[in-house]
Amino acid sequence: MAVKLLSIILPVLNEAGNVDALIARVTAVLGQLPESWEIVFVDDGSSDDTLARLRAHNAREPRIKAISFSRNFGKELAIAAGLTYVRGDAAIIMDADLQHPPEVALKFVEKWREGYDIVYGDRVDRHTDGPFRKLYAQAFYRLFNFLSRSDIPSGAGDFRLLDRKAIDAMNRFKENSRFNKGLYSWIGFKSVGVPYQVADRAGGYTKWSFRKLIRFALDGLTSFSTLPLRVWSLLGLTISLMAIAYATVILVRTLAFGADTPGFPSIIISVMLLAGVQLISLGVIGEYLGRVYEEVKARPLFLVAEEIGASQPQHKPSAPSSGKVTEAAGARS
Repeated sequence: MAVKLLSIILPVLNEAGNVDALIARVTAVLGQLPESWEIVFVDDGSSDDTLARLRAHNAREPRIKAISFSRNFGKELAIAAGLTYVRGDAAIIMDADLQHPPEVALKFVEKWREGYDIVYGDRVDRHTDGPFRKLYAQAFYRLFNFLSRSDIPSGAGDFRLLDRKAIDAMNRFKENSRFNKGLYSWIGFKSVGVPYQVADRAGGYTKWSFRKLIRFALDGLTSFSTLPLRVWSLLGLTISLMAIAYATVILVRTLAFGADTPGFPSIIISVMLLAGVQLISLGVIGEYLGRVYEEVKARPLFLVAEEIGASQPQHKPSAPSSGKVTEAAGARS
């Protein structure tokens, strides 16, 4: 029987201080497996010497490969790029900061051999997050699972193994505003979680600012639910019914007791309330419309400026880009 190939996908952004230790631990784990392996780094527009270190590692070990984006496109698209480049029968996605312990990958592979198509890391706690970030994450996952038809386990993230058929399914998605955690759930397939303890970051600092987290949450909610749009329709209907009821009360009082003195404060409050509701509802519509605008332009998901030992994407776009810049697999084909 042919030896299977296991791929590792590692998105990196200014992780020069972690690359050497990361490769040492990952290769030590892969050396314990009978499967052949490859490691595919996706450099998401690093400004330090991350790419130079990856070139040096590739020169010593050709199974360590890398692709470099022309600029920063974000982690979600870096993962999408890695999925298009890997050749393995399965791929493991993990962070480059060593908060995802490479040793847990051994358990992932065991579950994969048992027949599971998706094996995700289920973090047992969030001790590495601050109190505010913990509350934010809990609230987001509860809201997402309430609004969407795809449930995400609260401890699941990008740390996971995908079988080749799950990889191929992910490569069929073409949206630019990606929320991979939702897509993993949406594609289905036989899945199982593996508990793990999140480690402290090996070095550097997190690239997820509060602003990026808010944007990420909005991308997730608007990608998998239209309920926010319906909420404002229901709110508008409720306010209209309340207005009709109040007008009826005023009419009856006027007919029974004569004209009442108009109240200036109540008029101002009513105007401000209705104006606020209208502006918020327009903002919600604008969020969805903005994402439609981004998608209809049909731009490639990412642009690759350099490939280091990596083969071309499996799903090539219909119109090849000029020069050495490669269009994303998953762009319009």
